[in-house]
Amino acid sequence: MFVKFSNHAKIQMLARGTDENEVIESIEKGQWQPAKDNKHHSKRTFLFEKISPVNKQFYKFKTVDSVFVNENSEIIVVTIKVYYHNE
Repeated sequence: MFVKFSNHAKIQMLARGTDENEVIESIEKGQWQPAKDNKHHSKRTFLFEKISPVNKQFYKFKTVDSVFVNENSEIIVVTIKVYYHNE
């Protein structure tokens, strides 16, 4: 699978504390769900055990939620959401 990242997605990865490898894993190993405007999203939870770059609090886990379009045998990542949590 070929994955491309929009400029917005690249900015969101940096701002929210994830990287391309985690996003790709969330797409490859997560369950695809429908999203708005013919997009999909897929989530994957990762062991984190660090301080979040977003609010400077310690969290055990983070869930990466990737929003993407599946077009002509390539995935175009539109945006990324990251949720930090302890359970």
